[in-house]
Amino acid sequence: MFAEVFSKVFANIFVPGNILLAFGGNAIGLIFGAIPGLSVSMALALFLPVSYVLPSYSGIIFLANIYTGAESGGLFGSILIGIPGTTSAVATTYDGYPMTQNGQATKALGIAIVSSFIGTTGSVACAMLFSPFISKLALMMGPWEIFSLCFCAIVLVVTISKGDMWNGLIAALFGVLFACVGFSPIDGAKRFSFGIKVLLGGINTTALILGLFALGTVVVNYGQHKNQNPPSPKVKLRGLGVSFKELIENRILILRSFFVGLWIGFLPGMGGGLSNQVSYAMARSASKHPETFGHGNPEGVYATEVANNASIGGAVVPMITLGIPGDSPTTLILSALIVFGLEPGPMLLQKSPVHAYLLYVAMFLGAFVALCLSFGGLRAFPKILSVPYNYLFSAVVLLSFTGAYSLSNSNTILMVCIALAVVNVFFTFAGLPKAPFLLGFILSPMLETNLRMGLTYTNKGFWVFLTRPVSCLLLVIAVASLFWPSVREKLEAKKKAAKTAD
Repeated sequence: MFAEVFSKVFANIFVPGNILLAFGGNAIGLIFGAIPGLSVSMALALFLPVSYVLPSYSGIIFLANIYTGAESGGLFGSILIGIPGTTSAVATTYDGYPMTQNGQATKALGIAIVSSFIGTTGSVACAMLFSPFISKLALMMGPWEIFSLCFCAIVLVVTISKGDMWNGLIAALFGVLFACVGFSPIDGAKRFSFGIKVLLGGINTTALILGLFALGTVVVNYGQHKNQNPPSPKVKLRGLGVSFKELIENRILILRSFFVGLWIGFLPGMGGGLSNQVSYAMARSASKHPETFGHGNPEGVYATEVANNASIGGAVVPMITLGIPGDSPTTLILSALIVFGLEPGPMLLQKSPVHAYLLYVAMFLGAFVALCLSFGGLRAFPKILSVPYNYLFSAVVLLSFTGAYSLSNSNTILMVCIALAVVNVFFTFAGLPKAPFLLGFILSPMLETNLRMGLTYTNKGFWVFLTRPVSCLLLVIAVASLFWPSVREKLEAKKKAAKTAD
């Protein structure tokens, strides 16, 4: 079976048109990842409509390469100008930029590019190996377990939200509420459309993504005066900056960072934004010279770039096997798979194994393409980072409106995008994070459908969700995760009070 599946995968991926899409998508991703102010999610949001007009195989290859390219591109801004291009490259600035200031820009870039490649290829290979096993376990779950799993995923995202955890909870509830617009599942009742015909079919996912991550980001950046170019770096780049011997010497650090990134990527909603910080902290604590971290220690670059790219494979596993995205970018890819007529979840590997493994192989290919483009464009990226924002943001707005209009050839969808951009402005100034909102919106139909199915299959009401062991365990984890931060603060306060008394 696997031989037949992979023969079809390779037959579809290694054709001239799809190879060009892989290089084009990767280049787009690298640029969006490298430039501060743009992001992985914005790149995927803008080019989702483009993928819809392609055959499903080609669309998957295109989006997978945008994702891998953008995750790898964040290192350029972090190292060259000290401003991370993506949230997953924040910790790379800690030692990457000091290395540039010390005249080691080439070495820092070389380490980061190779580390990104190792993290991506290794994690995708692990995802391919473990996905069938996880999928078989998921097939044993009923609607009770699936509801509890979705609820647990949303709560886990809320608990690691930036700032106030309760703001994350409010954002997630808004996402669930927005997804309730239109016809309800199972009985098809109309709700929350307020007599507006365009809302009867629900809020279009792509329009929501474009409004939140593209138009809304442009408006917020201009409102906060984040439209000025950072200082253009003046660095000398010679050679590749890293040797095979150095990789062998840092093998323990690389392996530890890899498994940290893989595990954190697998946890819903966490991804590279957390894994690079955790990996950096672990590398510093394990180092023989921790005092050199923050002053240009190459170990800091190894740790962060391996970890944030290892989270790619980890984030894809729950999306493919459970239908639950691991981070914001995989949430957008999940919506594309649904538009392609696929059903991400336990049955995807059974019904559409070619599409599932095509995504893995496309990401694996994307790692090689990103490696080639990154080394080939070492001297071009400093120039790309100096492109004026007025050109960049104008292109983003144009692509957003063009993509939204192509969904229905109606001006109404443009108004929906603008309204959602206003929602993004409100979220930004109210301190509400977008990741829980988007995950709540995507998982809400699955959450509601399985809740109603679970209630109608038995006459035990809500009690049945607690009597089934796996469902109960997931709900306990969710509730414990929600209240643990408050409990931990009280325990720490008591410890400090006891020390003060002594």
